[in-house]
Amino acid sequence: MGRAPLFLARQGYRRRRLADMARLLPVLGLALFLAPALDSRDGLTAGMLIFLFVAWAGLIVASAVLARRLCRSGAMEDAGEAPEDGAP
Repeated sequence: MGRAPLFLARQGYRRRRLADMARLLPVLGLALFLAPALDSRDGLTAGMLIFLFVAWAGLIVASAVLARRLCRSGAMEDAGEAPEDGAP
């Protein structure tokens, strides 16, 4: 009996890691939004508001980049697969 290959296909591995990053993005967002609450001795300050806005904008950019890369890798994966019924 032949053994399964030791390494996974590169495209599939990268796609799964991108999906893992996309799943962790809300957890990162929660941590970033709760961070100012841990240091709220003086109430809500301008610095905290700027931090929240930058964190919010960063999460938007990160999710857009991840979505674009996931869509691109999905399209590459679909293009690489041969149709099973023989149709073009």
